[in-house]
Amino acid sequence: MERARRAVHAGSWYTDNAGQLGEELDRWLRACGQSKSPDVRGVIAPHAGYSYSGRCAAFAFANIDPQRTSRVFLLGPSHHYYTPKCALSKATVYKTPLGDLPIDLDVNDELRASGKFEDMDLQVDEAEHSMEMHLPYLAKVFQGWPVKIVPILVGALSPESEAMYGRLLAKYVDDPRNFFSVSSDFCHWGSRFNYVYYDRKQGAIYKSIETLDRKGMDIIESGDADSFKDYLLEYDNTICGRHPISVFLHMLKNCGVRVKISFLQYEQSSQCRSMRDSSVSYASAVAKAEA
Repeated sequence: MERARRAVHAGSWYTDNAGQLGEELDRWLRACGQSKSPDVRGVIAPHAGYSYSGRCAAFAFANIDPQRTSRVFLLGPSHHYYTPKCALSKATVYKTPLGDLPIDLDVNDELRASGKFEDMDLQVDEAEHSMEMHLPYLAKVFQGWPVKIVPILVGALSPESEAMYGRLLAKYVDDPRNFFSVSSDFCHWGSRFNYVYYDRKQGAIYKSIETLDRKGMDIIESGDADSFKDYLLEYDNTICGRHPISVFLHMLKNCGVRVKISFLQYEQSSQCRSMRDSSVSYASAVAKAEA
């Protein structure tokens, strides 16, 4: 029996008009200048409304080669629901205006059997936007190609849990047909986010934010999950996908292939110049298998 997760953020966070949405994504995918690569095994991409981060996200999704991939694991942070674990969807299909993405129920069952995952209610699933914002891009890139998805809501994990899930999921990286779509925005700056770190040596506030974000991005590129944890402890940078990124880093450390993360694009929703301002940063990266 089909249990569908509706595209509840369509019509607000992005257009629910399929023709318009397809054209918008096409335009961004063409404009970013990236091309499909058989070696790309994953991406890190933002999840804000498309008017804010859609253009930046294209730099990640344009690299996907749909011929090579038959399954996409989605790792998204939980914004509204607290769990110290990772959670699996109870749905059988995720709806998008550009077509439906079926869930790989066999892999879901396999993960469930590990006893390490909880199930999320459909209400929790639909309220969360972090994975939904990747779906239209995936539906677009895989148009005409069969693909299944494995959505994993990543809760407020301890460093030990991040490492445990990384070890558990690492074997899936070894199968080149699997792909990983990791959802994260970067610094949320301003009093409304309770985060106003400012290093005046960097110049204007927005430059300080970029320096801080790029320090984190460099550590992510190094693949060192422990250094990333230390960076977050030191600066407390409000990277909302910190847990999915950490799990991904542990996966890459424990898998049999050598995979290197590279950031391709960095943007901010606005340039903060005074303490009254606020902004959210967006970054897109690819994870490529190396020979």
